[in-house]
Amino acid sequence: MENPEPVRPERSPQSDLEDMLPAYYTKRNLVFGCGNILIGDDGFGPKTIEYYHNHYTAPDDTALIDIGTSIRNILFDLILSEDRPENIIIIDAVDKDREPGEVFEIDIDDIPIVKLHDFSVHQVPTLNMLKELRDLCGVNVTVLVCQVEHIPEEIAPGLTVTMEKAIPVMCERIKEKLDGF
Repeated sequence: MENPEPVRPERSPQSDLEDMLPAYYTKRNLVFGCGNILIGDDGFGPKTIEYYHNHYTAPDDTALIDIGTSIRNILFDLILSEDRPENIIIIDAVDKDREPGEVFEIDIDDIPIVKLHDFSVHQVPTLNMLKELRDLCGVNVTVLVCQVEHIPEEIAPGLTVTMEKAIPVMCERIKEKLDGF
């Protein structure tokens, strides 16, 4: 006698989509390090995530991710997902006419439209997605930035010494934010 095939429950297209997403999409807190490590100080976000992983322990409900220049894809997935994080922290480098290496928080609405390069979080579609996550999806979005010292016009990997010194300061700000959630 042949064994019958097991009955499998119907799956929705949304369930299939959820299964394809990385596990970190289900975390309560997401910290995204944005930037291009090939463009000098613009690599601050990814380098900060690397330092945090090497010197801190994140809570179990938190994922810290070097997303480089891929933030738009991830934000789009989060907008479409039924499960979203409660908190997103964006780590990036900006030019806001402050002291180089200064770490500070800015509102999404205050992110400069002038982009550092073509793959920046500062582009309008990305800003709109961050605003949608905040305003329509109820996600708390925090943007922590560091004032750049120098952005080269050509490929030039590596942060300036000033930005390197700002990484531990940023990591402490991230830890404070996570402790407050």
